[in-house]
Amino acid sequence: MAQTRRVVLLAAALLASYAEAACLSRDSLEAEFVSFFNDSAITSLPTEGSCCQMDICGIPCSAEDRPVKNWYGEAVIIAVVFFVLIGVIAAARIKGDYRAFFVAGRTLSLPVTTLTLASQCIDSNAVLGNADLSYRYHFYDGAVLPLGLGLSLLLNGMFLARHMNRGGFLTLPDLYGRTYGPLAEVVGGILTIVSFLALLAGNLVGCGTILAFLFGVSLKEAIIVSGSVMFLYTASGGILSVAYSDIAQSSLGITGIAVCGWWCYNHGHKAPPDSIGFPGYAYPDTFGQRVCSKYDGVPCEFDPGRCCYNADKWCDDPDALSGCRTDNAAYWWKGADDRIFDSFPRSGDNSMLNPRALWPFPNAIFWNWATVVILAFGNLAAIDFQARCMAAKSERTATAANLIAGSLGIFVGVPLAFIGGVSRFYYGPDSIYAKFDADTCSRSIDFPTCAQWKPDPKANLRLLTHEAPNWLGAWTLIGIVAASMSTSDGAILAMSTVGAHNLFRRLPQFLGFMPPDLVTHENLLFITRVAGLPFTIISILVGMFAESDHSAGATGYLLIVAFDIVLAGCVAPIFFAFYVRDPSPRAGLAAMLAGTTLRVVLEFSLPKDGNLILPFKTDEFLDYGKPKTSLLPTFFDAPPEDLWTPGEDQCPQKRLRDFTGVDSLAAPLFSIIVFFFVHYGEKVTGKVFMFLPQRFAWMLEPVPVPAEAKAVDDDLDDDDDRQIDKAKVDASAGGGEELTVELSYQDASKQKTDNEAKAGEPTVLENQEPEQ
Repeated sequence: MAQTRRVVLLAAALLASYAEAACLSRDSLEAEFVSFFNDSAITSLPTEGSCCQMDICGIPCSAEDRPVKNWYGEAVIIAVVFFVLIGVIAAARIKGDYRAFFVAGRTLSLPVTTLTLASQCIDSNAVLGNADLSYRYHFYDGAVLPLGLGLSLLLNGMFLARHMNRGGFLTLPDLYGRTYGPLAEVVGGILTIVSFLALLAGNLVGCGTILAFLFGVSLKEAIIVSGSVMFLYTASGGILSVAYSDIAQSSLGITGIAVCGWWCYNHGHKAPPDSIGFPGYAYPDTFGQRVCSKYDGVPCEFDPGRCCYNADKWCDDPDALSGCRTDNAAYWWKGADDRIFDSFPRSGDNSMLNPRALWPFPNAIFWNWATVVILAFGNLAAIDFQARCMAAKSERTATAANLIAGSLGIFVGVPLAFIGGVSRFYYGPDSIYAKFDADTCSRSIDFPTCAQWKPDPKANLRLLTHEAPNWLGAWTLIGIVAASMSTSDGAILAMSTVGAHNLFRRLPQFLGFMPPDLVTHENLLFITRVAGLPFTIISILVGMFAESDHSAGATGYLLIVAFDIVLAGCVAPIFFAFYVRDPSPRAGLAAMLAGTTLRVVLEFSLPKDGNLILPFKTDEFLDYGKPKTSLLPTFFDAPPEDLWTPGEDQCPQKRLRDFTGVDSLAAPLFSIIVFFFVHYGEKVTGKVFMFLPQRFAWMLEPVPVPAEAKAVDDDLDDDDDRQIDKAKVDASAGGGEELTVELSYQDASKQKTDNEAKAGEPTVLENQEPEQ
């Protein structure tokens, strides 16, 4: 055997002089594999009618995809038309009233507010991102998306929703303007719009992915169609179109996704089991142990002490491989994916608790926890979430709706991560559809070649249209499209509202050459509708050119990016506006700018290789290498001299090194530090920390509360609550000691307006909208 291998290597060296590698990056190694065919007509790989993974590793080429039945697409189109009609009909209730367009006249009931919030939480970013990530990697890699979004709603309900409703705002940047001044309002408006450009792009990719899959068009064409439909019916009816269509979308979407998650959880093949292997495959344990006994293993030929594949049992003809029950031996280790997708009771296998839980693969444990924090806190600056709180008919409605919707989002969204395990069973590494990169090796998974599995980007959609019951597949596809439409229309509305109300309306103040009546009562609604068009176009372009091969997937990646942007500098000032007494406008603006600046700096200065994995020291945290040997994996039943020895000489690998997430967490912490430094620095020194020229001081003066921004009392209990808050403030002032207390924003702002009026100061800026 050793003599034969020397002859083969000599022949390979001769072939390397004229053979150009097509499957492997090393010409000499590919020539060595070419020589194994003993056919002078074969000079390169792959051979005709074959593929690299077959010619290099003996793994059968991926099976052909099956066509999708037409009626799936027809069902989705009918649902889309139904949703659009609801939005168009709701538009009739606007009647030119911009307040009805922005906040539905603050009339949304608890059921409507709850469903609109829940549908925003369970969008296609969270649904498809969850499914894609759990399929590409493992359960928690996907589950962190709905978990983070659900927690965000719970936090919003506990700390912010009632204040948002009480304040009489039209948009979230209104809060920045009234607390920290016009410049902070504009900065906050720009950052939240940039954030939502990414959010909308991710949802358009999600909806477009389904349309492209069902109708056979390109993804870019499907994204354009999706964006056009979303814009047209959102621009017509504003938040009423969004709210009432959300009811229908939630009814079909949330229930469909919930049923799909339940079906996956109770599926008979929740995840791929231990590999059965093929003739000559050695199991990871021995006689009397689980895997060997499961497949009735027999003594190996070259090492009788090991347990091997039982060809007599699993093959119709032991001499003909075509009649055998086999797989790709992609799961040679004990437990395979079963131990990951059923790891709740076992902390050692829980990838959120143990960095090595996914051995022999790396675990993005830090990034997953960072994702939860980014979504849980960053989403508090989501302009669509907060618009629904402002549109609720009372403080209690806003609070209760957030708490119910957050719980619903977690309950529905997290179980959907089980779809990844079911998809891996049908379309994973051990399936007939598996594809591998032949030019990769890995010491930890014991593959000298074909180490990296290439996930099928359409696996979950194939599962729904080929493996799931027909009714469930159609229901879930409609649910995902409904979720995408729900968030997309809300994002378009939120961006157009902020653009018209907080940016375009401020232009005359910042740019003296602009006409002072650029935005008026009469044209505000028209400008808002028109403003949605450029924002939609930009998001379409972002979605068309998104990094679909990113480690977090296109939808999941864009979702996280969206709220990473605002977490850096926009979230902390929201809390300070409500929970710090008389917050300094200079501190608020400084916090926004400091956090955002640090986030941008760290984005380009921290080491990032794109894999989202911290550099842990064990071998599974090494990136795939380029093969240097034609020897066999150690789980083959072969002579020792034909088995490779996993090491640097036969598989050079670099350690994974990606600090993504550190920047996301450091930036908001820095924002908080800067705020308290400036805020309390002014209190202690008695000086104003003015970092703008004096002629721009007006930019840091809080915007007075418009005359009609009045809170609507829930009932006498709320009146009592405000009296208690006021008593706390009075007690603090009387004691000569400053306390951080929960202020009633309405009482504080009303008192400020009254004081200004007594002093003869105007309560409404010259170019400010007098009604909200």
